[in-house]
Amino acid sequence: MDIGCHLPTQGPLATREALVTFAQEAEKRKVASLWISDHVIFPRQATGSYPGGRFPHPPDRAYLEPVVALTAAAVCTTRARLGSSVFILGHRHPVVMAKMLTSIDALSNGRLICGVGVGWWKEELEILGAPFHARGRHADEILRIFKALWTEENPSFAGEFFHFRDIGFAPKPVQKPYPPIWVGGDSPGAFRRVVTLGDGWHATSKTPAELEEALGRLRAAADAGRRPFEGIELSLRLALNDKLLAEGPQAIVNLLGEYKRLGLSHVLIDFRRDDLTKMLELLDLVTGTVRPAVDRA
Repeated sequence: MDIGCHLPTQGPLATREALVTFAQEAEKRKVASLWISDHVIFPRQATGSYPGGRFPHPPDRAYLEPVVALTAAAVCTTRARLGSSVFILGHRHPVVMAKMLTSIDALSNGRLICGVGVGWWKEELEILGAPFHARGRHADEILRIFKALWTEENPSFAGEFFHFRDIGFAPKPVQKPYPPIWVGGDSPGAFRRVVTLGDGWHATSKTPAELEEALGRLRAAADAGRRPFEGIELSLRLALNDKLLAEGPQAIVNLLGEYKRLGLSHVLIDFRRDDLTKMLELLDLVTGTVRPAVDRA
């Protein structure tokens, strides 16, 4: 099971120095992947529910634009995969986003993992022009546009929300046919999206018991869609919070071992803090103590 970590992109660490230093130190320690999360603005109201509990950032907190941050990581590293947990499909026009993503894939020599989701924050999506109550259909259309632009010689599209024809699109992605698409969410619509349009499922904030239950529902969705379940890559984002840290390294190893037993191929460990020294200490814990034990499990 591969282990990745979240880049520092917010608060006092929303700086070039912090991002580049952490990315390069993580790569020295052979971290499998480096990740960002996607918010563009923080409205002062939230009528929706944040998937991991209370949304962690106040409205005026500095937060680097995620596509730009991942591009910076692409050009200051050479080996680690680069992922999004997750890009919200309604945040950017799909033609522009498809070009940005294929540019990241080109600049990283084919290391992009394209994590995607429909989003939960009504106010943020509406400010950015996305139809909140139709965001599922909107997202499906965007994914189809990505694939058309990335694979077709003369891409065209005519849908409910977007239309184009007679355009060229280059460069195509380095990865063929395109970067792996890992779909977030665990609603029936999200699982249908995994089965019909995705290459993998990216779970968030689930205990092993919750994950096992969700995997049963995903398998049922795959069976209904006649998609081999074994062909779906399984990943999860885990918050390494102070409570878990207080339980000691073996508790973290045991937890990751449970995820490994359930068939996950990739875990993103999120230990973002406001202090770079602390993040580097946690990086050492993950790579020097936890990862070797999980590899042996």
